[in-house]
Amino acid sequence: MIFSEPIINSMTSLTPSISTLPPLLLTTETNAENAPIVLTGVLLTLVVIYLASKIGGELSRMIDLPPVLGELVGGVLVGASALHLVVFPESGAVADDSMIMSVLQFINNLTPDAATAIFNSQSEAISILAELGVIILLFEIGLESDLKELQKVGYQAAIVACVGVAVPFAAGTAGLILLFHAPVIPAIFAGAALTATSIGITSKVLSEIGYLKSREGQIIVGAAVIDDILGIIVLAVVASLAKTGEVDIFNVIYLIVSATVFLIGSILLGKFFNQSFIAVADKLQTRGNLVIPAFIFAFFMAFLGNAIHLEAILGAFAAGLVLDETDKRKELDEQVKPIADVFVPIFFVTVGAKVDLGVLNPVLPENREGLIIAAFLIFVAIIGKVVTGWAIFGQPGINRLAVGVGMVPRGEVGLVFAGIGAASGTLDKPLQAAIIIMVILTTFLAPPLLRLAFKNSVASPESLEKADLLG
Repeated sequence: MIFSEPIINSMTSLTPSISTLPPLLLTTETNAENAPIVLTGVLLTLVVIYLASKIGGELSRMIDLPPVLGELVGGVLVGASALHLVVFPESGAVADDSMIMSVLQFINNLTPDAATAIFNSQSEAISILAELGVIILLFEIGLESDLKELQKVGYQAAIVACVGVAVPFAAGTAGLILLFHAPVIPAIFAGAALTATSIGITSKVLSEIGYLKSREGQIIVGAAVIDDILGIIVLAVVASLAKTGEVDIFNVIYLIVSATVFLIGSILLGKFFNQSFIAVADKLQTRGNLVIPAFIFAFFMAFLGNAIHLEAILGAFAAGLVLDETDKRKELDEQVKPIADVFVPIFFVTVGAKVDLGVLNPVLPENREGLIIAAFLIFVAIIGKVVTGWAIFGQPGINRLAVGVGMVPRGEVGLVFAGIGAASGTLDKPLQAAIIIMVILTTFLAPPLLRLAFKNSVASPESLEKADLLG
């Protein structure tokens, strides 16, 4: 498969490192003779990635944790921290560091120069597949974000969401700059990673303990959805700042305004687009009559996001929000899931694979600052969300602690921040590892803490219809 130059250029906002590499399989170093070996390396790498994702996901599910955590940990095990099966040149690895390249060298008797060229091309192919995975992931998240449900939970969820974004972002960014003297752009990126909330994890726990349709449960779920929307806007802004390497207040204002207008405008125009989309899908008679037009729209919106100097993922997310309003939303959601099942694990496993936990080894004195930073991020990540419960007003008897704890898990959205930050070169290894540890711990801690927070609740769960969420 050969990717054209425009496609590669459209992805450079997510992975600037890709733009420094030659076009896939057309490098001056990799001749036609080595192209089949590149494909062999890609296929073997995908075998490792899928094995790591499924084994990790299944083990994680067995202990009642989100499968995405297992995929991340699986990536850590096969990556730079352990087995060195999946490593990348942008992380500082060379061909000799890759166990897969060792297999290819043994089979094909490669020269060192050929091995390096093949390693670079193979890594580039996996990186492109991973970036496609994150675009499809954000499209899927957009499809699952029910805008009608947001209207039901009212202004209380919006307040909780805004506080849940502002407090950890401000505290994390300021703390990294003032206490640890971190550069401004990496500090902003790490602070932004603290804003996310995983709706999937929280809603699953709330459903299990019977509080999903309580006042607290509906506020948590609504706030988590709004959190995702705000978080994607924040990610688009900070990723764009990372391209320039400097903070220009006018540029920041432009990015925030343009991202907000782009997202809201897409949703409003979507009401007119939906009828045309359904009409086109109904007239098509061949396979993929629904899902192919959907991905055409998603990728075009991703292109527009890049064209106005935002992010492809913001466009994909907006496309999901728009198509969520169509009459065929459920059917489309079912058709998108298998495609996401193929591409999204590549993203999560590669995020884990790029993490070098060795930089947090406490035995080495130079690593201790990284551990302190990780502890700081974990503290801010938990406290910054718990305080959201006290942003609620006009709701007597509500369990504020439960609302705050329900906002704690970061899950897959936090990993998106870490992955894009690492790929862009914004985050150094200690800060990247600290963010990954924060995501893992908040996701592990949230389910038992949420059950504990509701344990002494005197209010019995209520259905959404009976709950007066608007006070």
